[in-house]
Amino acid sequence: MKKRHLLPLLVLAFLPAAAFAHPGHQGNGLVAGLLHPFGGADHLLAMLAIGIWAALQPRTLKFAVPAAFLAALLGGFLLGANGIGLPLVETGIALSVLLLGLLIAATARLPAAASLALAALFALFHGHAHGAEASGDPAAFAAGFLAASLALHLAGGLLATTVQRRLPLLTRGVGALIAAGGALMMV
Repeated sequence: MKKRHLLPLLVLAFLPAAAFAHPGHQGNGLVAGLLHPFGGADHLLAMLAIGIWAALQPRTLKFAVPAAFLAALLGGFLLGANGIGLPLVETGIALSVLLLGLLIAATARLPAAASLALAALFALFHGHAHGAEASGDPAAFAAGFLAASLALHLAGGLLATTVQRRLPLLTRGVGALIAAGGALMMV
């Protein structure tokens, strides 16, 4: 095996262990909410992926996709925080990472309604997990995780915008890596 392939394989090998590492967040309320998206590869990859995928969309969807995601993220949070069940939450989260990675790798542009619906569906699962695991003041926790999620969306969008101009194949490669992470989470 070539040495240049070793590092990505090592990174992917450690993703499953970190993928669902949500319990035990430090702090409560706002601090816990701010830290939550950084506590597991599943949320981190999905938040970055939404920003990357949105940046690859036509002008009207560049902001609408993350906005739809954040709105549904809050809706899912309210479901989870109030103990309202949602089936297959962890599977939905892993599948969202896999599919977002594939959409990025394919530089897919879906119809606007499909893009917004898909982003909202993915966000419901992520938001539900956030709500079920919230600690401290729920409103402060929600504000924190929404702010952190938005920051990750913006970071993903900035990364995609910068890289897409210079190395468009790199963006597709990042999408493939995100998809591989999602596939590993499905195991």
